[in-house]
Amino acid sequence: MKTSFVSSAAVSQAMRYSLVRSQGELVKAQKEVSTGKVADAGLALGARTASSISFTRDIERLKGIVDSNGLVSSRLSATQKALDQITLTAQDFLATLTSASSGDALADVTQASGEATLKALTSLLNSSFNGEHLFAGTNTDVKPLDDFTAAGSSAKAAFDAAFLAHFGFAQSDPAAAAIAKPDMEAFLTSVEPQFLGAGWQANWSNATDQAIVSRIALNETAVTSVSANNDGVRKLAMAAATISDLLSSEVSIAGQSAAIARAVTLVGEAIADLGTLRAETGITEKRVTDASQRIKLQSDLFERQILDLEGVDPYEASTRVADLLSHIETSYALTARIQQLSFLRFLG
Repeated sequence: MKTSFVSSAAVSQAMRYSLVRSQGELVKAQKEVSTGKVADAGLALGARTASSISFTRDIERLKGIVDSNGLVSSRLSATQKALDQITLTAQDFLATLTSASSGDALADVTQASGEATLKALTSLLNSSFNGEHLFAGTNTDVKPLDDFTAAGSSAKAAFDAAFLAHFGFAQSDPAAAAIAKPDMEAFLTSVEPQFLGAGWQANWSNATDQAIVSRIALNETAVTSVSANNDGVRKLAMAAATISDLLSSEVSIAGQSAAIARAVTLVGEAIADLGTLRAETGITEKRVTDASQRIKLQSDLFERQILDLEGVDPYEASTRVADLLSHIETSYALTARIQQLSFLRFLG
């Protein structure tokens, strides 16, 4: 007969190994309870792990587009608000011009309205969002519109030079009081390219014609910015600049009347152009919102696919955690009891 001896130290060591293993299993089980997914996807899925990784990668790409769309929507919203304000300013200016053309508004009131319109237009077009200028096209780090009234303005210098070249004297010259209506109409036609032609970007605008194009879905892009080079903006700038400048000079009443008549036409056209621009911006906002909603639905579908692959039964996972906790508590108790065993205590 052979007698085997098992020391209390060996039993205690075995219990400690079991305890460490149970604690590791508990960490995994608790993770499964909190996430609803297997703790180790590679171990649980085997060859199907590639599908899970692919779905996860697609979800991250889609989330990136949704986040980008959020910024795009905010930028478009800020743009739309600025366009609304520009339109309201133009409408107020047109009301003043209409009164002036019928003789119900004084020249200084009309001139002040033109100056206020020009300042408001400049301020709104130079507004920015998140550190980027809204109306600069792709040149977002530069203010899109130079201030016509600022000292050293190239736009004002070009306008003054055009007036001098056409009439042979400056706006402040007393001879300007003799300008006939046809002569002023001819001047306004000749100076028009400074606003509606190449002179705009040479003297007024730092914006690009090219707008920002954003990817709003995996297979869809959209123009998501507005340029200060829009025709409506140019027409409003021309009307405001000519009224602001010519009605504060020595220009004759006939010449001022010609300027007012041209401004009425320009502002009316500008309001129509701005209305089209606002509508286009609104359509783009809707496209971005719809794209984000579609992407979220697609992401939800991928999430369900991942859950089908990696998901665990929450009841089973919770039960496993409870069992492991009970096992660990029992192991602690047994280990403590074993550590108290000694031959001397037995003899005593």
